[in-house]
Amino acid sequence: MGEDMRVAVAGLGAIGMRVAQAVDAGAIGRMRLVAVSANDRERAARRVADFATPPQVLPLGDLAEVADIVVECAPAAVFGELATATIERGRCLMPLSVGALLNHPTLIERASVTGAKIIVPTGALIGLDTVRAMAEGTIHEVTLTTRKPPGGLAGAPHLVENGIDISDLSEPLCVLRGSARDAARGFPANVNVAAALALAGIGPERTQVEVWADPTIDRNIQSVTIRSDSGEATMTMRNIPSDENPRTGRIVANSVIATLRRMTAAMVAGS
Repeated sequence: MGEDMRVAVAGLGAIGMRVAQAVDAGAIGRMRLVAVSANDRERAARRVADFATPPQVLPLGDLAEVADIVVECAPAAVFGELATATIERGRCLMPLSVGALLNHPTLIERASVTGAKIIVPTGALIGLDTVRAMAEGTIHEVTLTTRKPPGGLAGAPHLVENGIDISDLSEPLCVLRGSARDAARGFPANVNVAAALALAGIGPERTQVEVWADPTIDRNIQSVTIRSDSGEATMTMRNIPSDENPRTGRIVANSVIATLRRMTAAMVAGS
């Protein structure tokens, strides 16, 4: 069966800590946690001190030196540093700041040279396997509508730059209509699902996105409509926000764990 795959986790927020705990606990076969990274390294060391096998706490750029797989759960601002180091070492990068990946298109080209691999988890979406299958033919149209409680969008660059106040809404407000690239740029911590959908389908310019701040809901709702030469699909996901970070859903960490699990599983269901 060979040696266990070595996993490093960048960022110990709501998602990263959950993933690190799962790998450390042996919940994912043939994988072991070897390193983590966080902005506050001393605090990170304390948080992983009681793990079954406490990992090293390293700078972002050093994770790929010791790991086969680097799971990126860090702020989008440091994506470039981490991703470049991982790709140059020929490792597997599993990014959650998928919107940031759209701003670094040369990383994909570079990965084909260094032997690295970039695996994007499905995250808070549903049906990316359907989108990928339809993309083998011709996709005519893809639209994502994302609705979040106002607190899940607060502070996003698009809102700040355009003076959009969502602090006291009494009814739903559409705060953006545009491409997946527009959404990823304007809401880097909120709608990485738009970038994942674009990468699986027809690209960031043709994938259309609406972002709504909705005070009437307590879930993060993602709805995808797709038309192609092989069929039409409408898919909706109602995600429970994370207790630690309302900008993301509880399912995102589970998606990363499931993606890691399928990398060593004897049998995999779904494309």
